[in-house]
Amino acid sequence: MGTVTIGVSIAVPEPHGSLLQERRAGFGDPAASGIPTHVTLLPPTEVAESALPAIEAHLLDVAAAGRPFSMRLSGTGTFRPLSPVVYVRVADGTESCAWLQKQVRDASGPCARELQFPYHPHVTVAHGIDDEAMDHAFEALSSYEAEWTCTGFALYEQGADGVWRKLREYVFGGAVVPPQACPSERDSNSTLPAL
Repeated sequence: MGTVTIGVSIAVPEPHGSLLQERRAGFGDPAASGIPTHVTLLPPTEVAESALPAIEAHLLDVAAAGRPFSMRLSGTGTFRPLSPVVYVRVADGTESCAWLQKQVRDASGPCARELQFPYHPHVTVAHGIDDEAMDHAFEALSSYEAEWTCTGFALYEQGADGVWRKLREYVFGGAVVPPQACPSERDSNSTLPAL
């Protein structure tokens, strides 16, 4: 067996996902059509294809420990000059995203890896395009707002054509967990962030 490139992310739901993907393409980002709109939990990572069952089992465990939380996008930011990226900011849900990505990349698990930069949840809307187009993206979405309840995340694989495709979705807490955990449930598990 060979290797595959995987990623784990929170999908930005409709209609927001398609709208931001269309805007990204409109800014001239050639990768836009192959990347569903998302908040990264595990960046592109090459793994042995034979490791996928262990990775899927690990992600099931991570999802089982998670609980739905509010996500809100608001305005833009940039990683320039360190990295040629303009993004929509995650205004609410950052703590929960940070907790999730740490669980996904746990040093004892099959997705363990170091990050090139400190984790900063965001939604990329322009990457690697010319500065004028980056400036335009930054301004055009500066007042963008979206809000939803995050109920899980997904495992993606990058194809040979560069397109990211969803392999499996993971729902927080399994099928029997109510949409909102009561405060006493959250307080009884100190590993979960306050959501």
